[in-house]
Parts: sequence; structure tokens; C-alpha cells
Amino acid sequence: MTDRTPWVVAKGFTYLEGPRWHEGQLWFVDFYTHTVNRVNADGSDLQQVAVVDQQPSGLGWLPDGRLLVVSMKDHRVLRQEADGTLVEHADISAHCTGYANDMVVAPNGQAYVGNFGFDLMGGADHEFATVVLVNTDGTSQVVADGLAFPNGMVITPDNKTLLVNELFGNKVSAFDIHEDGTLGPRRDWASFGDLGDEPSVEKRLEAASIVPDGLTLDAEGAVWIADCVNQRAARIAEGGEILDEVRTAPNGVFAVGLGGDDGTTLFLCVAPDFDETARSNAREGEMHAVTVDVPHAGTP
Repeated sequence: MTDRTPWVVAKGFTYLEGPRWHEGQLWFVDFYTHTVNRVNADGSDLQQVAVVDQQPSGLGWLPDGRLLVVSMKDHRVLRQEADGTLVEHADISAHCTGYANDMVVAPNGQAYVGNFGFDLMGGADHEFATVVLVNTDGTSQVVADGLAFPNGMVITPDNKTLLVNELFGNKVSAFDIHEDGTLGPRRDWASFGDLGDEPSVEKRLEAASIVPDGLTLDAEGAVWIADCVNQRAARIAEGGEILDEVRTAPNGVFAVGLGGDDGTTLFLCVAPDFDETARSNAREGEMHAVTVDVPHAGTP
């Protein structure tokens, strides 16, 4: 495995998530300042794009270029109009049993949104959760359930497969995407051992080999995951072989995205931990970056 040293792109944030390379800039959210931001790859021209009062998470774009952003605590997907105003695109509260979370928006404008499934920050026991499909008209439906905290998601370049990190499931899962956007049955894409129905988050973490938060896909069909508890980004092949890694100690890494002009810059959202109280009261979240060998592919 190659020894790489990341550099700092931006710092002074609370807890960064959702890195997306879009129109020549890196877009991302900062949970506890409630902001959507964008910046050049070298850290210049940092701009605040929007404020989401109920905490932003996943980002994506409709075919006409309008931004979609998850509003976590009120279980909505918001849409930014041309004048910068945020309006409701979809209310998915009927389908969520925890905070709405990460999202991938397909090239046709359909969006897939995960949720926590339980009150993680309140210390509740683990419960399985859903993936919700949001259509371009704002209607929504559950298209997958029984997932252990569905988090980072990507769509393959042929638009036929959705990959989903199961944060507390020790696995990356795959689903065939049907013509109407609904999903086929879940299958293992890379599994490191079944954790069963264990309700304790702590025991699930202790038993896991990977704790996959954010996700990005490369042109060789491998994924980079933010292996958050293990303080590394790991490049994984289908089937589970770990091909490469970037260490982030003493910080954890909670989201990753490939971008830059040639697609070989791996952006890393790092912070000391994911504790809501600690992160809200500090400005220790940073965006790091490192050059890797294989460029970005798929969506986002």
C-alpha cells in the first residue's frame, strides 16, 4: 500500500460531510454551522452557498442544475432555486425512523436517501433502517429496508447499480436499479462478517472490521470508504479485498469524495469523533485531500 500524506484544503469547521466535486469546485456541508459550502481544490474561494436550519447532509443536483440538500432533523429534501431560496422538494418523514442522512441524486433526478433508523446521538439501541426513493415530482417511497444505518451511496456509471455503506453493518451492499428507480433485493458487495440483530451500537462497533461512513467510486470499480472508527480511508474491491488505504490518525474520517480536475484527488472530511455535543462546541472539522492513482467514476 502506498504511503500518502494528505494536505489541508479547509479548516475551522464543526463536522464536515457530503463532499461532492461539481462544476470545478468541491461542495460540502458543515453539520453544526448548518451550512452548505464550496471551495476550490487548493482551498481558495471558499463560499457559503446555503443555510439549512435543521442540519444539512447529502447533496446532489437535478438535471437542470438546481441543488438538492437533505435537511436531517425534519426529514426533508430541500431544493435551491435560481435566486438562492431553499424550498421543500420532498417530505420523507413518513419513511424515516431516525435523522435523514446521506443522499445520491441519479442523473435523471431521482434521489436515494438513507436515515439513521434510531436516535444515535441520544444513545438508543441500534435498529435497522430504510432507503427512500424521492422522485423528481417530490413523491417518495421506501425502496430498501433492513439496513444497518445506510450511509454513503454511489450509483455505478451504467446507472444500473446502487452501492450503499451500512455503517453499523460491517459491509457495503448493492442493489440493482430498476427502470422506474426502485431497487432489487440487497446483496453483499463487500461483507466482513454478519453482525446479526445485536442491539448495542458499542458491541456492533467492536465486532466490525470496517465502519463505512462516506463512499466514492473509482474507474476500476473499486470504492473508497471513510472507515471512520479505524481512522482511515480504505480502497476496497468488490468481494472485500482492501487494495489501499490513507491513514488520518489522530482524526477519524467520516466522508470521502473523488474529484479535482482529473478526478484523482481524494477529499477527506476529518474530525476527532462524531459526537454531536463535542463537535457542536468546537471548530476542529477539516477538509483534507490526497492524490490517488485511479480517477472518479459514477455518481456522485
